[in-house]
Amino acid sequence: MFIIDILRRSIRSLLSAKTRTILTAFAIAVGAFALTLTLGASNGAQSYTNVIIKDNFDPTELIVTNDDAIFSTTDESKPKVYDQNFGSVTSAGGTSRQIRMLSDSDLTRLAQVSGVESVRPALSVSLQYITRDGQKKYVGNVQSYSAYKQPTLLAGSIPSNLPDKTIVLPEGFVPSLGFSSPQDAIGKTVRLSVRKQFDQSAAISSLLSGDTSALTTSLKTAPTANEQNFTVTAVTKKPSTLIQPGSALNLFVNEQELVKLNDYTTKGTASYHKYLSAYVKVANGGNTTKLNSVQASVKKEGYGAQSVLDTQKTITQVITVLQGIVAVFGLIAVVASVFGVVNTMYISVLQRTREIGLMKALGMHKKDVKRLFRIEAALLGLLGGTLGSVVAVVAGTLLNPVISRQLALGDVRLLEFKPTQIGLLIVGLVFVAILAGLLPARKASRLDPIEALRTE
Repeated sequence: MFIIDILRRSIRSLLSAKTRTILTAFAIAVGAFALTLTLGASNGAQSYTNVIIKDNFDPTELIVTNDDAIFSTTDESKPKVYDQNFGSVTSAGGTSRQIRMLSDSDLTRLAQVSGVESVRPALSVSLQYITRDGQKKYVGNVQSYSAYKQPTLLAGSIPSNLPDKTIVLPEGFVPSLGFSSPQDAIGKTVRLSVRKQFDQSAAISSLLSGDTSALTTSLKTAPTANEQNFTVTAVTKKPSTLIQPGSALNLFVNEQELVKLNDYTTKGTASYHKYLSAYVKVANGGNTTKLNSVQASVKKEGYGAQSVLDTQKTITQVITVLQGIVAVFGLIAVVASVFGVVNTMYISVLQRTREIGLMKALGMHKKDVKRLFRIEAALLGLLGGTLGSVVAVVAGTLLNPVISRQLALGDVRLLEFKPTQIGLLIVGLVFVAILAGLLPARKASRLDPIEALRTE
């Protein structure tokens, strides 16, 4: 019997029991819908992560720390040996951890590692306030601008080397500082004020030692502020807050200006010239082998080192775990649909016993009977898989702008569907449906024609 004839008979059989066919296809569609959305979310999250990493991190740089505990989960049940470079870092949950900080000698040592092109400390300075004439004062955070960053500009331009006393202003400060528009802010002057940090440890030591003169000096110098003028050279668009929480109000100056601000605020304290991490630029770091070699050398020196690829893997691992949980529910739905296919095919065999007997009596071979029911199962898988995937793609396309708006992602699509993946998913569901139809097909092929024709 020709395949085309078997296919036509299979389609007629499915159409003759439309309700049963639709319900079974819907069961498969539920799994297809969940798995398609999971794939779309995986693609979108991966693409978004790649954009964030590409626009904010130099792939030729290593992030280096003096304490590997920052990058990995270590056993902190044992005390660490004290040295003068320890500093306290408070996590988002309020937990304080003792971390060994980098010093100037560490930066010099890193610069001497073979293959290292340059070393710069990772700095961030909290302002006392930012303001301009006739406006209120606002708090802010200043970071150094790297030529590798690619922020979206609303006005102005950023030279490859940001000049001294110039600043890149975030969109959020424009109305607050009295500018009518981002373009209005370009070329205008703003004032940044930083204040010397109060050295609590020194004050406590003074009290314990009874040296009140030292304590009096600390109290007098603590509130000293330093106000400087900066010219706005560009205004950046508000970034996404999904992977960059709290970054919407970051101001940017060049490296030299940031170092000066940081030195002023920390001079005379335990934090002076102490850094949580540093960026180590690798010569020819675009070569993965070279980058990995320098990373290994840095680790041999006793430092913790992470590449951009490592950072990306860390982010995607979290995303993968969440997506895996969703995928499990989709797979459960697929497994449930398998029993639906088996049940549908068995009922079909029982209802068509006389028909099967007649076909066999007219010369239809066992293999053709098996093929008939396997094709029917495959058609159920194809119908359900296609229906679920199409609904998921349509729903995802409609939801993309809503999700982007709610999460402030801009034009980013968090659900990204790839035709190849969807095609493979549908093929996989067809294969699963065929497996589910094997037992009913086997039962149909083994029916005795005489006994089958006697069935009422």
